[in-house]
Amino acid sequence: MIRVYNRHYRRLLKSALMAFILLPCTAIAQDQSEEVQEKKNVFSIDAELLTRGEIRSGGLANEGVDEDENIAKFILERTRLGLDYERDILKAHITAQHSAVWGQAGKGSLNIYEAWAQLKAHNGLFAKLGRQVLSYDDERIIGSNDWAVTALSHDVLKLGYEGHGHKVHAIFAYNQNSESVNGTTLYLNGDKPYKTMQTLWYHYDFQKIPLGASLLFMNMTVQGGKESDLKAQFNQQLLGGYAKYDDGRFGVEASYYRQMGKAEQGIKLKTWMASARGTFSPNEKWRLVGGYDVLSGDPKFPVPGQGQIGLVQHKEINGFTPAYGSHHKFYGAMDFFYVTTYHNGFTPGLQNMYAGVEFSPVKPLKLGTTYHYYSTETKLNNLGKKLGHEIEFTASYDVLKEVKVSLGYTFMAGSKTMEALKRVDHERNLHWAWLNVLIRPRFLSVRW
Repeated sequence: MIRVYNRHYRRLLKSALMAFILLPCTAIAQDQSEEVQEKKNVFSIDAELLTRGEIRSGGLANEGVDEDENIAKFILERTRLGLDYERDILKAHITAQHSAVWGQAGKGSLNIYEAWAQLKAHNGLFAKLGRQVLSYDDERIIGSNDWAVTALSHDVLKLGYEGHGHKVHAIFAYNQNSESVNGTTLYLNGDKPYKTMQTLWYHYDFQKIPLGASLLFMNMTVQGGKESDLKAQFNQQLLGGYAKYDDGRFGVEASYYRQMGKAEQGIKLKTWMASARGTFSPNEKWRLVGGYDVLSGDPKFPVPGQGQIGLVQHKEINGFTPAYGSHHKFYGAMDFFYVTTYHNGFTPGLQNMYAGVEFSPVKPLKLGTTYHYYSTETKLNNLGKKLGHEIEFTASYDVLKEVKVSLGYTFMAGSKTMEALKRVDHERNLHWAWLNVLIRPRFLSVRW
């Protein structure tokens, strides 16, 4: 009897001791959980360190240059430091950016790349004010253009709604060359070519199928003429749409846009572009890509001889301008099209047919190759439409989550038409190689 009583007493004593040890731990865990829930302020500091070395053999404007002197070598750098703050419905972000060439006199460019604040209600309505990156759909018309070390950002007010598969964004911008006491100032050669800009974007994601579709309308006011002629303002509009279907195995995307209104010279603007792209992934390692872009061009495009000036009076402009997109992403890695201008400023348009393959033998490694065939959209004086061939090879490897190394090589064989339009030697094969290192560390992340 005494033995049973002692056994029962020991069990009670053990249970009491366990309760004495575990209850404070449980209370501490509960307090910590409540403390985490009460921490409504989030602050972080991030950086981006980009270094890219390039070697170009052949390229733009090489008239009268010996082949040995035509090889360009340089190293670009871009450094960004970003601050993020978030609390309930408020978000704020600031990014300082420095870009330069290694060894550059004047030590490059230092500016504020982003500086914005956003209020977002729980019902999906939001307002975002300040300098910000605009990126829509495939970035063909509006994008960050992040390949360029300076990239693109805009000073705008963005109002919108996002919820239940719907996204609606309204964007407004008004630019000045400087602060003025009386009236307004002419906006020529500013950071952005538009004086004012209004954009409306609508996107819908279908619920039962992996399909998304967008509509985009943009109105821009540009100024031209003499600086004293403030009435020389012209409005130009862009209207179009984009759709993408991707079920993980098959993917199709297409877009169509038209431009209208008047250009800077007051000449009527009537242009268009269309694109189609398809992808097929037989498994996780392989992906096939193919597509076609066509951008309208100006008829009676003058192609003057070396050292001559071509003069043609245009009653309207028919050459499409893809606004503020990420052009390097679409029209070839050597950036001959829609990054640099043609010899006399107008454009005969572009037809870009391409096909490629992507291969990932292991998850951190990606390999790819793409072939492009280029031709003009309009017929030229005494020249054919063919511009040339380009083949690109790329590779990228994620060393760490924050560290990515990529490299590429591009070869282009141009035509006589390419030589006339871009002043490149068609008898000389063009080469371009690059090595890119991108590091994105997070220095600090705190809650309180």
